[in-house]
Amino acid sequence: MADDVARDVLQAIDPQAVTDLAAALIYAAGQGEMGTEEVTAQVLVDHARRWGLDAASTIVAPQRPNVRITTPDAGAAPGLLLLGHTDVVPAGTGWHTAPYEPVVRDGRLYGRGASDMLGGLAACLVAMGALVRSGVRLRGPVELAAVVDEEELGIGIRDYITDPANLMHAGCVVAEPTDLQTIVAARGASYIEIDVHGQAAHAGNPADGKNAIYGAARIISDLEAWHHEMARDAHPLAGPATWNVGVVNGGVGGSMVPDHCRISADRRLLPGEDPAQVLDQVRRRVQGLGLHERGLEAEVRMPMNMPGFETDPDSALVRAAGAAVRQAGGPDLPVGGWTAACDGGFLAQEGNMPVVVLGPGSVTEQAHRPNESVSLEELHTAARTYALIALNLLG
Repeated sequence: MADDVARDVLQAIDPQAVTDLAAALIYAAGQGEMGTEEVTAQVLVDHARRWGLDAASTIVAPQRPNVRITTPDAGAAPGLLLLGHTDVVPAGTGWHTAPYEPVVRDGRLYGRGASDMLGGLAACLVAMGALVRSGVRLRGPVELAAVVDEEELGIGIRDYITDPANLMHAGCVVAEPTDLQTIVAARGASYIEIDVHGQAAHAGNPADGKNAIYGAARIISDLEAWHHEMARDAHPLAGPATWNVGVVNGGVGGSMVPDHCRISADRRLLPGEDPAQVLDQVRRRVQGLGLHERGLEAEVRMPMNMPGFETDPDSALVRAAGAAVRQAGGPDLPVGGWTAACDGGFLAQEGNMPVVVLGPGSVTEQAHRPNESVSLEELHTAARTYALIALNLLG
């Protein structure tokens, strides 16, 4: 990468444009209910076309469009994919400001999605616009895929990977919040639902029934023990596989023996772990708890899974990303791992594609919390970083 080319691209990045676009995306996210990302998608498309980028959207579910934005006039070599999601989690309570009315205060932008991950999307798009305005011609295109439904079932990324052409990129940068650390290993996630079936009876003589909640309690206790067992086999960067029981729902009243109880749990997956094998392990473990002998039956299913990934730290993508963060004025951090999950695992699994997670904001301190915010300095550094990754990898 020639120094003068990099200088021209960086000069084309307007920090205020990053802030303004991130704010516009936060406001747009508040214009529709969760599960309707179309307003956010339209903001991205409008800005992309205004900045000379090619943009199109594809409806993958009612009011849920994936957006694909690309740099025009690039070479034919495999390009760089910038990946993000347009959905945000519900605002919840405890905010000091209106969650969908963006506020800049003390060098930070506040609003739902500021960190996870509308700020990252804004930085990606501004970087791509700067590449076009500077006139640089890369060996391959830069694409931003902004997909729906990452926070729930991943219908956006699952639709995206059905096109083989979308699996041909030289590398993928997921713009999720990492405090601008280059993440080369991330856990996956799966949702496990366990329905325990018993027999209803009058609570005056509980022996006449089969208490499904008691059976569920036995399963929950074993999942907690299993969680601690798995801590002994932690991945060196991404940490251990984990269990978390998030919802328990059973019974209709205190005077009845409950005939049903449902457990909803989160099972984090290690990089490379097969969800089908995990589901089989859960079924065998539940079967071994002796519920059948108590007149209870249990059904186990996995309604959602998202694969983890691990990328060679010596790959061209990782080296390009690490150098770009430093060149952009960001922190000089070693590569790391991520305990969260993201859509990038699908690209690694289905396309054997090198993937890193790298973006502004903190997943542990800001995402999914009230008063979510992101540092303006990190937003602007991220925009410079994404442009420099493209130059380092494709210039």
